[in-house]
Amino acid sequence: MKLGFVSDSLGGVGFTEMLDHAQRMGVSGIEVTTGGWSTAPHLDLNDLLASAEKRRAYLKEFEARGLEIISLNANGNPLHPTDPAQGDCLRNTLRLAGELGLGTVCTMSGLPEGCAGDRMPNWVVSSWPPETQAILRYQWEERLLPFWTEVAGLAQEAGVNRIALELHGNQCVHNAPSLLKLRAAIGPLIGANLDPSHLVWMGADPHVAAETLGAAIYHVHAKDTFLNGPVQAVSGLLETGSLMDIPARSWSYITLGFGHGEEWWRQFCYRLKMAGYDGWLSIEHEDVLLNSLEGLEKSVELLQRVMPRAVSDFKPQDI
Repeated sequence: MKLGFVSDSLGGVGFTEMLDHAQRMGVSGIEVTTGGWSTAPHLDLNDLLASAEKRRAYLKEFEARGLEIISLNANGNPLHPTDPAQGDCLRNTLRLAGELGLGTVCTMSGLPEGCAGDRMPNWVVSSWPPETQAILRYQWEERLLPFWTEVAGLAQEAGVNRIALELHGNQCVHNAPSLLKLRAAIGPLIGANLDPSHLVWMGADPHVAAETLGAAIYHVHAKDTFLNGPVQAVSGLLETGSLMDIPARSWSYITLGFGHGEEWWRQFCYRLKMAGYDGWLSIEHEDVLLNSLEGLEKSVELLQRVMPRAVSDFKPQDI
């Protein structure tokens, strides 16, 4: 496995300073955000699409520090009913990935409206009352599947052969079964960006999810979740409070090791290996209490201790 981080983990510093920190911390690559829910502080999507010279200069900044671009990440809602720019961001991200020679793009599946004419996305989280099933049928049959059929063709034209969808709340694809359902419909271009933090607050087990997804895991985000037991006992895990008010929330994103200890992360890495995954671990730091650089450094240090790096060479002796 190889270690890197999402560029927005250091969104408060400039491009070259972010790369210098990556080099100093000893990671191997950066996953660069391109838009959507990110201001994309380290990449100008339109600028790079328009200029081969600027693309070469951009790549040289990574190469000069011995770093790779892990992937591009268009982390918005490409099926938002009133914000087509988010879908355009994904399409342009695929085009830029092709120009940069990158085979993998990370994004979200998207979440559309609940029926024709709605103006807001609608996430169904229960099977009753009956209209929930009508919403799901509309979202999948009328919006999700046609969109991903189109995008799959664009990705192939651009030379992108893997789209890693983050299993994220408020998206049609939010867990292993929904990912596998879309993958079965669209094909092996579609895979998972397995972020254990989301599965934890939804009540799933990331270790078992890794085994279930197997070869469908195309990318892994390393992010931790803190479950606030006393609050959870009262309100459950369907949390709508401010992300900035950790004491009041039933769950919060947190620095690696502060939600789950080193042994949990060691087991997670081993489960990924068991599932056949030997790719990138990309840290996504979103802890609002810790300093971003300090939290990222602590996360890097933890994973450097537990993640396997070398290829297995064990062979039974002839006896």
